[in-house]
Amino acid sequence: MSTLAAAGLGVMLGDRLVLAGVEAAFATGQVTAILGPNGAGKSTLLACLAGLREPEAGEVRLDDQPILKLDPRARARRLGFIPQTPEIAWAIEVETLVGLGRTPFIGARGLGADDHAAVRRAMEACDVTAIAHRDVTTLSGGERGRVLIARALAGDPQWLLADEPLAGLDPGHALDACGLFRTLAHDQGRGVVVTLHDLSLAARMADRILVLTDGAVLADGPPAEALSPQVLAQAYGVEARLTTGEGGVLIEIVGRAG
Repeated sequence: MSTLAAAGLGVMLGDRLVLAGVEAAFATGQVTAILGPNGAGKSTLLACLAGLREPEAGEVRLDDQPILKLDPRARARRLGFIPQTPEIAWAIEVETLVGLGRTPFIGARGLGADDHAAVRRAMEACDVTAIAHRDVTTLSGGERGRVLIARALAGDPQWLLADEPLAGLDPGHALDACGLFRTLAHDQGRGVVVTLHDLSLAARMADRILVLTDGAVLADGPPAEALSPQVLAQAYGVEARLTTGEGGVLIEIVGRAG
């Protein structure tokens, strides 16, 4: 089992404290969803976990090694990261973009047979094979989102860290992505950490939920506990009802908490 742990993370953006001493440990074999209102620090925490941002205080450790001291190429082989607002600055085919996920592995000769096989598997898993030769600049937001998940999976990472990966996906593909993330964790033993805004999808997909407010951890546990009406009222200022259905915990937002 691999672990990814944040210890006392403190991050400033200008004069604003975005993360305030965050303590959280993650393990392979489960899906963790990080939730919270706008500005809670979700994306900043994920960037720190990926080794893309150095905190002003505390550190992130991957299997007891400081993540920022790992060789960047070795780190990229173990951690796949999907940003919330990726920039694709040039017109390339979908298959080529997905192939960039193999960058940490390829040598001077470019993609080999194993690399091409990994790209095909990733594209099939994300249902983008049919658009393999489309120009990425012509894709819809949802199509682009699935392609970016495929790019991360092409690297066959031990950890997948995704910032709002379901944004822009239609309901069917959102459910497919939820199922894919659970398969990666439960059947393949990977660690999956995602930030989300959709409470119901988070409750359906995640084994564990971390709720942030004002840069601090408000709740941490299984969906039924971390998304209790009391937590939702404190984090989002809403009144909610929770029921258990075929899809797991179902959340109904009744209105503003009075």
